[in-house]
Formats: sequence, structure tokens, C-alpha cells
Amino acid sequence: MVLFLIIIVVIIGLLLWKWLDIRSTDELTNMLKQVSSGNGQHVLSNAFQVDEKSKRHGGELVASVLKAHDVEEIFVLCGGHISPILVAAEKLGIKIVDTRHEVTAVFAADAVARLRQSIGVAAVTAGPGLTNTITAVKNAQMAESPLLLIGGAAPTLLKGRGALQDIDQMVLFRPLCKYVARVERLRDIVPTVREAIKAAKSGCPGPVFVEFPVDVLYPYELVVKEIGFNPNAKGFIQTALNFYLRCHVSRQFGNAWLQQTITPLPTNVPMPKSEQIQEIVQLVKSAKRPVLLIGSQATLPPVKPSDLVKAVEALGCPVFLGGMARGLLGKDHPLQMRQVRKDALKDADLTILAGTVCDFRLSYGRTLSKKSKIVALNRNYSQLTKNERAFWNSNVSVQADVATSLVQVANSLGSNHSKPTEWVKTLREKDDEKETANAKKMEQKLSNGFLNPLNFLKTLDQSLPDDAILVADGGDFVGSAAYIVRPRGPLQWLDPGAFGTLGVGGGFALGAKTVYPKRPVYIIWGDGSCGYSLMEYDTFARHKLPVIGIVGNDACWTQIAREQVPMFQSSVAVDLARTRYDNVAKSLGSWGETIDETNAHDARKVLDEALAVCRSGEQSALVNVLIGKTDFREGSISV
Repeated sequence: MVLFLIIIVVIIGLLLWKWLDIRSTDELTNMLKQVSSGNGQHVLSNAFQVDEKSKRHGGELVASVLKAHDVEEIFVLCGGHISPILVAAEKLGIKIVDTRHEVTAVFAADAVARLRQSIGVAAVTAGPGLTNTITAVKNAQMAESPLLLIGGAAPTLLKGRGALQDIDQMVLFRPLCKYVARVERLRDIVPTVREAIKAAKSGCPGPVFVEFPVDVLYPYELVVKEIGFNPNAKGFIQTALNFYLRCHVSRQFGNAWLQQTITPLPTNVPMPKSEQIQEIVQLVKSAKRPVLLIGSQATLPPVKPSDLVKAVEALGCPVFLGGMARGLLGKDHPLQMRQVRKDALKDADLTILAGTVCDFRLSYGRTLSKKSKIVALNRNYSQLTKNERAFWNSNVSVQADVATSLVQVANSLGSNHSKPTEWVKTLREKDDEKETANAKKMEQKLSNGFLNPLNFLKTLDQSLPDDAILVADGGDFVGSAAYIVRPRGPLQWLDPGAFGTLGVGGGFALGAKTVYPKRPVYIIWGDGSCGYSLMEYDTFARHKLPVIGIVGNDACWTQIAREQVPMFQSSVAVDLARTRYDNVAKSLGSWGETIDETNAHDARKVLDEALAVCRSGEQSALVNVLIGKTDFREGSISV
């Protein structure tokens, strides 16, 4: 027993020696004598420089850093672990937008990051609150969205002791995030949040995660009250335990309110080398049939979309756009092709992968011509070289900012650059032929009495205002929409990206409407995917952020049924019902209407009314469109 007590004293002494930077044994002995007195807590508070009377809390420090980084909103689902952050942020003028599911909060933050080209922020409570976000965080990682996820956690002293919602959260997010950190002292809050935001925005952007135990966020007085001191401590063990608890809380709050820099740290963006640019310039000059594939990464800052458009026009290459790059060139730009990518890649003598990745979307690189020179531009080395040497080989690979690289190439070409006008004309004729063939299919009537989805999507496209933002969330219906519905400008199309996540609709729309409250936001939904976030119509109503939902309702998970039914002669688990999703929206305070064969001739009128309702700012709208099944994306239509 004596040996045990000696060990306890030695441990306590060593902790004090480390925590307080004590420089001599005499100083340590004197400290122990003072602490063992009845005034021990105040002695430790003075030693650790704790302001015992302060009513401030860690949530204020978190909020101050976010404010200094121009964060305008935080998407949340409330929880006691994170309440101090939400209250403090609101006091600083940061809008708190609470959702009906944590995954929606992260999807919304993702959309904000993309549209503002800055950091998006979500905050959720511990345990299941955080596990509910994992799909959205992974989606942000694969979409390369700079996103800060703030998570609550059990009190520091109860970590691993069975506290409510206490799990190892760090191990869950390390594989998903560029940066993860756990804050256990108030003075570490500011530098940790600053470093997290820097990491999210630097290099190839992505999500970051910061965990805040609940006792780091609440005021000193409350933490001391809840920490578990024994006011009637008797004997050495109880006294030593009290002493340790006093040391812990004093260290936790020590130097909490010292003045710290809260402004943003400089971010690092990889830039191309001049010799790499010159290599690409020579390839462009010698090419007769160049093709430019632009992906989402090209829309990242520092280059403005308008400057990227000028660079693309200076290059003069036929262009195919994907992901967030959709809409970059507007609705009907002469350089943009939509329907004949396979043919273009087959005949190209130069292919520029500008943020486009050789994954499943390019058949892992197998669609690239073996005779074509290939230039790859990407910030992410793994994406830059995906499946290289297996199915394709690059002539020039540049790990750098995509848009900056294109702008520098365009500037280096000069005004005397000979553009491939004949090649553009050839592809334009093929593209127009395909468009004409598709237009004919749009006019065909289905024998099953439901609307031709292609015809409806054409009507939707014609009804869109130029400032509309489109959110794509679905499979078969959205896949058809990608060919027919055209975003009107840069950063006006939001889809999940490479992860192909269903359920982004409500969150993406919420984020987009928060950034642009005066612009109409449309969710193009399949009837399967709308089920994930339809409840967020309640969120739209409560926060007066009206959006327009378009549900292509064919009572089926059609993209899956398209292969499952002919392969296995079974529709198990793919059949849905012709549910009145418009009535669900109505019950949540929104306007709703169904379009079927009886009012199909008024489809444009219904869409215009939905837009008017949304423009009024009073209600969201949902249009439930009863469509038939087609095999349009396979080249024909069932009639």
C-alpha cells in the first residue's frame, strides 16, 4: 500500500512538472504543499492561469475562428454536445440551419463549399450523430469538396468509460478526411480549427474533422460542478483523486482566453511548371483533332469561371463537360459537345483530361484512343494516374491546378494559334444529328398511358430561367436529364460526383438556396432517390428557403431493374408505388401538384406555377410527374 501511495505521488509530481514547466524540486515541493491545502483549486488555477470567474466557453472560440474565415452559415442537427458552438455562432451573426438528418447537414455544407468556392461547415452531436454523416463525408472526399465537420464527444475524463454516445470517432474519420484532430484544451481550439480549414482548402481539397469533448465547450463553472469532486474527501486516495481532477480541469482551461490570431492561414495550391506548360502548348499546336474533357476540379479557385471560359475559347478545342463543370460554357456554346464523346475520343489525336479521371466514367481509360497523345491535369496524384499503364498512357502529366494550367496554356498559344475549326465542325454535325434523333424520340407517345419522360424533360428545360441552379439526385430519370436539361451557366449544376451517392438532393438544394436565396433551385429527383431527403421540405419551410422538386415517378428503381429484370426475370426489391409525393410536400407546408396523362398538356403551366410559388418566397413546390419507362440511354424507347 505504501508503495502504491508513493507511485501516486510521483505520478502527480511528474504531471505537474510537465504541465507547469516546473524547473526545480523545491518549486515542485512548494506547489504540492499549497495544493494540499484547503485552497488547492485556486492555487492550481493561478498556476495554470485559469480565469475562474469567466462565463465564457469554448464554443465562443470555435465561432470566432469560423467568423474570421467568412463562414456565413453552419448546417446542424442539434445535440447537447455542440450547443455552445451553435449559440455562440448565432450571436456572431452566423446563420444556423438545422436539418432533419445529419447527412443532410453535411450535404448542404458540401454544396456551399462548391458554390462559394470556400469552406462549408457542418456540426453534429457525438456518436450516432457523427456516424450518420459518414456517407456524406465520403462523398465530399471523392468530390474534393473543402468541408469542415465539427463533432461533439463525451467528456475527456469519461472517454472509453461507457459514457453516453462515446465511441472511437477518430478511427472512423481518419480514412475519410485530410485532417482529423481532437481538442482537449481550450487554448488549442483556435489553432486547431485554423489548421483544419487550411488543410481542407489546400492542395486537392477535401473534408476535415475536428472533435470537441463536451467539457471543452462549456463554461468553467459548469465543468467544475460536473467533474465529480468529492467535497468530503477522506484519506489519501480520495484526496489524490480530487487533486488529479483539479489539475485536469485547470490544465484544460489554462490560458484559455489569451489573445490569439484567428484569421485564415495561407493555403497551398499546386501550380504547373513552365516547362510542363510548354510541352502541352507544342502538343496543342501540332494537333489536328484535339478533344478537351473538363471535370469538376477545373471549377476550383483561384481561377474564376469566366477566366476559364476565355481560356477554353482561346484553345478552340471541342469540349465535353462533366460534374460541376456542366454549365461552364452556358446552354448552347459552339465548342461544347454532348452526345458524341465516344466518337470524338476514338478519332482524337490529342486528348486533354482537365480534371477528368480515368475511372468507370471513361471505362477506366479504355475509351481513349491508343493513337492519341494524352495530357492529364489534376491536383491529386492518385486521380491523375488512375489506371495509367493498365489501359492508357499519358504523354504529359501535370499535378497542378487544372484551371491555372489551362489558362497558362491558352496564354502561351498567343493570338496566332490555328484553331481546329474543321474538326469542331465535323463533331458539331454529328452532335446535331444525335440531338435531332433524340428530339424525335421526345415526341413519341407511350402506350402505357404515362408521360414520355424525354418529352417532359424537354419541357422542363424550356421552362428553366437563366439563373436556375440544378441539383441532380437519381438514377435513370436523372441520367436522361443529363442529356436533355442544360444548366445555363457556371456552377449551376450540382451532382454527387464519382461516388454516385443517392440522397444528396435535399442537402444540396438547402446549401444552394442558402448561398443564393433569390435564385430558383431545382431538385431533379428519381422517385427512389427522393425518399432519402423528402422530409427536408420541413427544413425548407422552417427556414423560408423555398426550392422546387421535380420527381420522375415511374414506380421503380429503374436503373437497377433495367439489368436485373432481363438477367434474372425478377423484379424483386425494385418495384415502388405511384406514390403522391406532392401530397407529402403539402403536408410539410409546401405547394404540390401531380402531372399525369389527364393534364400532361398543361405541364409547362404547372412548372411555371411551381416557379412562381418558389419566387414568392412563401412556399417550396414539388411536381410529381407520372412517367413511363424508356430505354432511351440504350438508344431506343418503349412505345
